[in-house]
Amino acid sequence: MEKVLVGLSGGVDSAVCAYLLKQQGYDVVGVTLRTWLNSETEVSKCCELEDAADIAKKIGIPFHIHNVGSLFCSYVTTPFVSDYIHGLTPSPCVECNRHVKWEGLIYLTHVFNADLVATGHYANIIKLENGRYTVKQSEGSKDQTYMLYRLSQEQLSKTIMPLGNMSKDRVREIASEAGLHVAQKPDSQEICFVADGCYADYVESHAKEYGFDSLLKGEGNFVDEEGNILGRHKGIINYTIGQRKGLGIAFGHPVFVKEIRPETNEVVLSEDEALYTKEVYCNRLNFLSIPGLSTNEEIRANVRIRYRHKGENATLRLTDNDTVLISFENAVRASTPGQSAVFYDEEGCVIGGGVIIKR
Repeated sequence: MEKVLVGLSGGVDSAVCAYLLKQQGYDVVGVTLRTWLNSETEVSKCCELEDAADIAKKIGIPFHIHNVGSLFCSYVTTPFVSDYIHGLTPSPCVECNRHVKWEGLIYLTHVFNADLVATGHYANIIKLENGRYTVKQSEGSKDQTYMLYRLSQEQLSKTIMPLGNMSKDRVREIASEAGLHVAQKPDSQEICFVADGCYADYVESHAKEYGFDSLLKGEGNFVDEEGNILGRHKGIINYTIGQRKGLGIAFGHPVFVKEIRPETNEVVLSEDEALYTKEVYCNRLNFLSIPGLSTNEEIRANVRIRYRHKGENATLRLTDNDTVLISFENAVRASTPGQSAVFYDEEGCVIGGGVIIKR
């Protein structure tokens, strides 16, 4: 009987993950990774302790809480604030998965003498003929492989994801049948540590705490693509590429954020057509299904440039040790520095991915 640590968030997905593994005969231990507490000691939406404890009790498994606040600060919230101040739009969940959730769970396998870790993600872990591990797109209604591309080979080799090809509706049905009180609990739609959904307020209120207050800029100019001043913006942390609403400026026709220039404190506005590009560069690469690329080597892939992007066929070329040029067959809209580009093969397996740096 293998012992498996299940990351219990307090939501329905991780609850059903633990329940199914218990039913399959695993020796299951529930663990909640406590990522942060706010000033009122309210726990993050990613680690709702009371719900997680109740789930473990109902299933009949041991339950433990492990504090990963320092990791969360180092790899998630501090870079989050820094990125927005520098005109980027980060993907904190991508970094949290590798450096906080899996780092914490893998560490605890040694503490509890466990063999595996498990999560309620909608993805499949595949071991390929070349011996490498990757994640494959779920055949169910959800797919979370985009958020998992930064995981290491060691982390994947010790992980199981029993919800791989299930639909969300089926997961809720199983939870109801098992008598789990979170069966109809809504999914969290926001970043867990930004309780009210206002990212700019979070960045502004934490800039001094993380040592970035001297870099935080206030109002600046909206400019067009030629640099002509169009009006005033309220600070670059309030904007992201492709944004239309909330600009506070009217032209009688739709305009969008095309570019953010932190060095001059400018936000470039344009027509929608100007948001499209066929070439995107990314770095901070992590490869799963292959060890990597040689300089100037080219491969074909389907590439997603944001979580809800359906993907576009492209050619990848390594231009140096840590930069890939993505050349798309069809132009993609609003590629955003700070977001991730994730590369898939024709079978839906993740080749790898990186962080978008420029168009």
